[in-house]
Amino acid sequence: MAWMSSGRTNAELIDKMSRNGLINSSQVAEAMRKVDRKNYVPDTAYAYEDSPQRIGFGATISAPHMHAHACENLLSFLPVADSPHTGAILDVGSGSGYLTAVLHHLAPHSVVVGIDHIQGLVDQSIINLKKDGIPLGPGEDGRGGVMMICGDGRNGSPKYAPFSIIHVGAAAPIIPEPLIDQLAKPGRMFIPVGEGTQDIWQIDKSQSGEITKTKLFGVRYVPLTDANKQWSS
Repeated sequence: MAWMSSGRTNAELIDKMSRNGLINSSQVAEAMRKVDRKNYVPDTAYAYEDSPQRIGFGATISAPHMHAHACENLLSFLPVADSPHTGAILDVGSGSGYLTAVLHHLAPHSVVVGIDHIQGLVDQSIINLKKDGIPLGPGEDGRGGVMMICGDGRNGSPKYAPFSIIHVGAAAPIIPEPLIDQLAKPGRMFIPVGEGTQDIWQIDKSQSGEITKTKLFGVRYVPLTDANKQWSS
């Protein structure tokens, strides 16, 4: 139903995805309504199409319905606001910053870390987030806000770990072990895996540290690779 979900406005895009069963949670729908996709794409004429778009530096922004699938899958592992340790959230291959912003609205009390290995993309994502009114950096109490950093997302971000949820926005040939290590107990990762044939995998870590890997559905993503292979300036 994705091909029927494009809209003329952000609200219409989200409403159509909800009607077509691509968004099932009111919490996810509300978070996506708060993030205007036109602030995250180079060509605003296609901002509300339910399709991926190129954002420069050899990267793409995923189709909105894929962002919705990821949020729905991760929803039950969102950090709890009144917990002594609210947990952080990691968005690997954060690109334009769009999903990082959606994750912020899903868990405004938590630090959301976006990581990309192209500095130009990180710089552009910060501009995008500011346009969309997303607070950068943690609050005075160390909670909330978005951190955009440049680095190899396959190694995660030990500084901000553990992560209650990890989203990976590009396909890894195998599941990076550092990301599994940096999952909180409990925690969940949503990651496309494979070369050629790709599938979304759900990686769960239990309270006791037990790892469960579940293959969900087939996809087609750009590869999670080295910075110089993705883009050579």
